[in-house]
Amino acid sequence: MNILGIIPARYASSRFPGKPLVDIGGKTMIQRVYEQAKKCDHLTEVIVATDDDRIYKHVTDFGGVAVMTRSDHQSGTDRCAEVAAAHPQHHVVINIQGDEPYIDPEQIAKLATCFNSPDVQIATLVKRIKDEQELHNPNTPKVIVTKQSEAAYFSRSAIPHIRNEEPQNWLEFYPYFKHIGIYGYRADVLQEITRLPISGLEKAEALEQLRWIENGYRIKVAETELETYAVDTPEDLLNLKF
Repeated sequence: MNILGIIPARYASSRFPGKPLVDIGGKTMIQRVYEQAKKCDHLTEVIVATDDDRIYKHVTDFGGVAVMTRSDHQSGTDRCAEVAAAHPQHHVVINIQGDEPYIDPEQIAKLATCFNSPDVQIATLVKRIKDEQELHNPNTPKVIVTKQSEAAYFSRSAIPHIRNEEPQNWLEFYPYFKHIGIYGYRADVLQEITRLPISGLEKAEALEQLRWIENGYRIKVAETELETYAVDTPEDLLNLKF
């Protein structure tokens, strides 16, 4: 099975302009993400998808593979779909976040193995929440996982609500999971979901995966014990260890 790893990377981030090119311990963020992805034996090929000449040149200068995409994409998923359409030899596409410089290749591999089952359409990762602050942080999407290891719903709120218990005690009563934002898609499913109109649930929570669920697509979930460290703002760099 051919699996294509795509790293969407844009320069014009509202909270951190130029983020892919920021220096982290002597290498740029995009180079670190690319090199981590290349360590995963499950990926047939790794490509950086960008709409910025500076990122494209930098990736090719350090020996990576990059392609230029349209500048009007609304999400990394849409950018991945454009690249995947030009590489029809790949059966599965994995969307690797370009702002996680120390993503573990084992996480990519765990996601890739979900597609050993032929009925998996989309897959993603979750991690058990053990911290109360994280549970109630709206910037940390939570996931309800079914007994079939599929995502029933994603929310910025702590779900489910534990009735008649104080929120600070909820972790004692239910296994809560947070979403780790890496996705895998069957190549044909990726093209289908990017043609779907924005849904009501997606607008309400600002989570694009709810559009897929609302339209009947199933999202397989694999649990990881490994943490990820995303860089959304310049201040987040202070939390990195390198």
